[in-house]
Amino acid sequence: MTPITAPLADLAPVGLTELVDQAALQTRVDRKYLVPLEEVSQLLAQLSACARVLEIDAARVFRYESVYFDTPRLASYHCAAYRRRRRFKVRTRSYLDSAQCWLEVKISGARGSITKHRLPYRPQDRATVHPGRAFVQEALEREDICPLADSPLDPVLVTTYQRVTLLLPATASRVTVDTELTWQDGDRTLRLPDLAVVETKTTRAASAADRLLWQRGTRPVRISKYATGLAALRPELPDSPWRRTLRRHFRDVTSSAGTAPSTTPRSVQEASCV
Repeated sequence: MTPITAPLADLAPVGLTELVDQAALQTRVDRKYLVPLEEVSQLLAQLSACARVLEIDAARVFRYESVYFDTPRLASYHCAAYRRRRRFKVRTRSYLDSAQCWLEVKISGARGSITKHRLPYRPQDRATVHPGRAFVQEALEREDICPLADSPLDPVLVTTYQRVTLLLPATASRVTVDTELTWQDGDRTLRLPDLAVVETKTTRAASAADRLLWQRGTRPVRISKYATGLAALRPELPDSPWRRTLRRHFRDVTSSAGTAPSTTPRSVQEASCV
């Protein structure tokens, strides 16, 4: 049992179909927060009057796995590291409790907007982009962003976590709470057992969850499960957008390879986006 189990039980349920109908938000604004688990429990209790929790087959906490793909030169990573105006991520997302899988292309656009393209995918193919390569190429070309040409896309990082999803009906917005965060890069593994990533997904205006977090003095942070995790595990990579997050929250975390993520300034070298 985790600290968030008890407040989850007090929330009214919402089914997946209704959640999608009310707050699909494929184009949206995301705000991310790193919050200690004890504070997440308090946040959920405060939201009990205005939020509903996703429930499927009596379960409210679900296991996720994401495999992130990148080019040999880490084009996706470097687009994020150098804050390119338009950036992309390619991943498979597996819902481990239901054995469902999707291939996803996420595009970051102007003023923080996010557009997601999704393709149903076979779970046994989640570690390769090959069956969906044409879909990825088409999605990127449709968004006029970083064509990959003939560059291969290889699996680079695997993340696993447990997710709770809330619907805030008044603003048709969603809140996700991710715990038990783990990153794996080859034989290196990194964990953040005492923190949650709380992410609000809105059309534009702040949600009730945002306002409650702000009242506590908690502000959005720059964190990407892919880029921040890879920067923590590969100290040689440029890390400017996430350096404050790495120093504050990853400083004392040790990987299974026995090395702590670097927190010293690192030289930044320009890299191409393709």
